[in-house]
Amino acid sequence: MSPSDLLRLLEAPLLLEWRALVMMAVGGVLIYLAIAKEYEPVLLLPIGFAAILTNLPLTGITDPHEGLLGILFEAGIRTELFPLLIFVGIGALTDFGPLLENPRMALLGAAGQVGIFGTLLLALALGFDLNEAASIGIIGAIDGPTAIYVSSRLAPHLLGPIAVAAYSYMSLVPIIQPPVMRALTTKAERAVRMPYSQKPASRTTRVLFPIAVTIVVSLLSPKASPLIATLMFGNLMRESGVVERLTKAAQNEIANVTTIFLGLAIGSTMTGDSFIRGESLLILGMGLLAFVIDTAGGVLFGKVLYWASGRKFNPLIGAAGISAFPMAARIVQRIGQEEDFENFLLMHAMGANTAGQLGSVIAGGVVLTLLSGGL
Repeated sequence: MSPSDLLRLLEAPLLLEWRALVMMAVGGVLIYLAIAKEYEPVLLLPIGFAAILTNLPLTGITDPHEGLLGILFEAGIRTELFPLLIFVGIGALTDFGPLLENPRMALLGAAGQVGIFGTLLLALALGFDLNEAASIGIIGAIDGPTAIYVSSRLAPHLLGPIAVAAYSYMSLVPIIQPPVMRALTTKAERAVRMPYSQKPASRTTRVLFPIAVTIVVSLLSPKASPLIATLMFGNLMRESGVVERLTKAAQNEIANVTTIFLGLAIGSTMTGDSFIRGESLLILGMGLLAFVIDTAGGVLFGKVLYWASGRKFNPLIGAAGISAFPMAARIVQRIGQEEDFENFLLMHAMGANTAGQLGSVIAGGVVLTLLSGGL
């Protein structure tokens, strides 16, 4: 070891700035939440570890040509590859049967995206430019891959706080949604029973659905094509029944490896100088607001259906119109059973939840299409 190398090693601890130390502590908190609380551990664990690693001085690990984290960011985030590969896995895991059997749930999937556009307007009012505001608003999709995909194209400098907000709030669905659901519904509304007697969708319908959705959405919103195509391709593999090996690979090996790389790449953006700013706290706050607005919008639209159906529709199901699948549907079932233990809303809620998954992808594509059109 040369004297200069030895000097660099001795100086390394002295080069740690307070902001870097704070971000290393934040990384530790994310690791704690992943392990002790099991909040989205598959993402928060690698994000937290990378946040610690990226703030260590003299490692060169974020160098885009030689550093591990830098190479992962350039290869998977800047090219948008990692979010799209994740969507293949999500599609392979998603059963759109409940939505196909009850198509009106698509309305709730649309209502569950209202927080995106409400938060976008708020961000504009607070001084963010249009691209930044759109990236912040997309946290309201409650869909990590969509948030990463959109923000990496429109505002890559905000990717760290946006990704952390998106995945953190996804993990907090059981905490954030129930108070909103109870506040906006009455005991009688929460107790409405909805027997599930829809005719199962045929295999032909299930196979044609991802193909038709890809074509229609790509024609209406071209910028959404990569998102919707990867999601629907994964689902087509699932529903075809002839590529079980590929389907399992998409659900497991591909999704798992990509998730590790995605988490590390996101964590590499959480440097002290770029993260510890007032706008980062604003982003986290607006992300929470977007989530609350999404839940409220879905429940309120559910109340519209409640009155339109002659009080036969349970408005709780509207809360499942977000993309947090299947957690949001399970929360609807739990809150419904608090009023009537024999009330089973899960399948209805799954229909709204899968509609929310589609809705978030389409909303992300609409935002990209509008901005690329110069609006």
